[in-house]
Order: sequence, then structure tokens, then C-alpha cells
Amino acid sequence: MELKGSRTIAADRATVWAALNDPEVLKACIPGCQELTGAPEEGFEAVVKQKVGPVKATFKGQVELSNVEPMESYTISGEGKGGVAGFAKGAADVALADAEDGGTELTYDVEAKVGGKLAQLGSRLIHGFATKMADQFFENFKDEVEGAGAKADAGEEE
Repeated sequence: MELKGSRTIAADRATVWAALNDPEVLKACIPGCQELTGAPEEGFEAVVKQKVGPVKATFKGQVELSNVEPMESYTISGEGKGGVAGFAKGAADVALADAEDGGTELTYDVEAKVGGKLAQLGSRLIHGFATKMADQFFENFKDEVEGAGAKADAGEEE
């Protein structure tokens, strides 16, 4: 299944790029993320707890960055195993561009796959869940970056 979208973030490209590579920011933005360790260069280990329809699962897996073009784009991909619930894997191509209003335009193109019990839930439910997760992540990311920028600005004024 594929999902595409974009967000305009009220921050410069360097700030957005730094946040996209910050494990603490990513952990705060991934819905249900309980643990995220590692670094952009070596990859991350993640633990994410989610409920998809009637199926609750804790997914453990790896997240890695590839096709890295600093300040421009990268591909973030991961795979998690949720025991009897099955597995989820996906990748997102994330690109940054200067927005007309002076902020940064972040666009994403996500491809996701599920297997096991999750795959039996039906494509409509899975697609709705995946869309919600992607929207929630990028909305959380926008709020996190814009909030961090506002906090930094407030700190400078004191």
C-alpha cells in the first residue's frame, strides 16, 4: 500500500534536517514508540506498541536510513515483528524543499506491507490504520520541530 503527503513546517531546512536525524525527536513522533536507540549512521532499534483493529501487538525491529542526501532527502525504512500478530515493514522517501513562505516543505511517499494476523484484518482497515499512523507521525514531527523552534526563540529573548 502506498501513501503520499506533505507538510509545511515553519522552520528552516537545517532545523528540519537535524530533527529528522535526531533519535529523541523520532521517538517522540512515532505513535506508540516505547524505545528508540541507535544513531542515523548505524541504524536504530525500535519497540512500538500498537493496536490495529482487534489485534494488539508490540513490534520490535530495526529502522535504517539510506539514500541520504544531506539537507535534501533520505529513505527511512524499517521492519518490525509483532509475534503472533505478524509483521509490518515499510519505507518512506522523505524530501525537503524551501517553501514559498520561508519554511520547509516536507514531502513523503510511504510504502508499507503487513503479514500474519494483521494481514487477515482486511486491506481497508490496514490502509486506514497506515494512513492514520503516517499522518500522525508527520503531524507530530511538525509540532515537535515548530515547538522546538518556538522554545529556542523564547530562550533567546530572555
